[in-house]
Amino acid sequence: MAINPIDRREFVGDLARAGLAFTIVPRHVLGHGFQAPSDTLNVACVGVGGMGRNDVNGMGRTENIVALCDVDERSAADSFRNFPKATRYKDFRELLDKERDIDAITVSTPDHVHASVVMAALSLGKHVYCQKPLARTIGEVRQVMAKAKTTKVATQMGNQGHAAEGTRQIREWVEAGLIGPVREVHYWTDRPIWPQAIERPTEMHTPPATLDWNLWLGPAPERPYHPAYAPFRWRGWWDFGTGALGDIACHAMDAAFWTLDLGFPTSIVPESTKLYTETAPASSRITYEFPERNGRPAVTVVWRDGSMFPQRPPEVPQTAVWPAFADGGQLWVGDKGKLIAGMYGQNPRLLDPEQDAAVKANPPAEKYPRVESVYAEWIAACKNGTTGGSSFDGHAGPLTQMVLLGNLAVRTGRAVMVNPATGEISGADVPSEFLMPEYRNY
Repeated sequence: MAINPIDRREFVGDLARAGLAFTIVPRHVLGHGFQAPSDTLNVACVGVGGMGRNDVNGMGRTENIVALCDVDERSAADSFRNFPKATRYKDFRELLDKERDIDAITVSTPDHVHASVVMAALSLGKHVYCQKPLARTIGEVRQVMAKAKTTKVATQMGNQGHAAEGTRQIREWVEAGLIGPVREVHYWTDRPIWPQAIERPTEMHTPPATLDWNLWLGPAPERPYHPAYAPFRWRGWWDFGTGALGDIACHAMDAAFWTLDLGFPTSIVPESTKLYTETAPASSRITYEFPERNGRPAVTVVWRDGSMFPQRPPEVPQTAVWPAFADGGQLWVGDKGKLIAGMYGQNPRLLDPEQDAAVKANPPAEKYPRVESVYAEWIAACKNGTTGGSSFDGHAGPLTQMVLLGNLAVRTGRAVMVNPATGEISGADVPSEFLMPEYRNY
């Protein structure tokens, strides 16, 4: 599935030219604790407000921020102020055309622009960090995965819980058999915390003077500006975002996807409130069925958004708060016990108090190395030629595809059947634009 070119003649020409490799001087050459200029990445950041602000700061602690790009000067103001020496851009294509010496790029735009920036950066041989979800549609995810596989660069998705302590603890506990074979995993979230389940607005609005609306739309279909879309409220609109599932599931479902080697499901059955053509529903419950794999039993995974949550387990007394994580969490059900954690995998605990006290007093051996942060892990991969924990073609792409299959089921309102070996979709009439968008020339 080919992505239509964005209409910039020189930009397309530039993509044909390979980026130059850079040389790193080991730290020990100049003494312990000293970071040589050649041991510092030159980083450009695309989308530097909101979550992008965190990504800029996360990289700027140790690396050289040379360029910042955002279509809205007001949204970008904090990052511009914190890194005054960085060159400022509104169009990422201009940034990539002019900043030939950058080593790495972060992508923190709305979902609908992810694939465009990522594919362009990979084509130039740049290391790439992209916020979750990796892309807005499954077709774009597959294209990014294929491109990443052909490059020698380091890639990482911003599902930061994958690099955190809790997710690694969960895998170690499950592999140690503390809850036995896992049969069910339940998720819940208070998202959406933005307006959705609405129709397209018809009122006329003028874009703020600081915002380039054409660039904000990017490859998405043309529509007039309205504050119902930007800033932040874009998540619920199918042309721009992926709803509550796309926003949170790349965090929440990550530990189970990794620990249980879930891969593709065999079926996804959606239930939701009223469906709208252009926006995600107010709430939904999505049931994934995963087959037996590598010696583990079949697993049922249930996603709930719109502040729905699973029934109180019998192990949780009526006097205790339920759910324990009000904004979102996960409940694992095994043959020998149950495990609960926050939506990022944080603060895991066993529901049986005696089991929990025992594992806290005598935890299983650490099998999975701890890292400082998702940024530190990616930076190390860029410099050392290693692979990030959530690389595009290794972990992030397959995880994102699994998540986005749930949106296909919700949007069609029917069960989606999947070949778990290939990811081929059947059982629902899925419009082609749900799988791979036509890009607008702009």
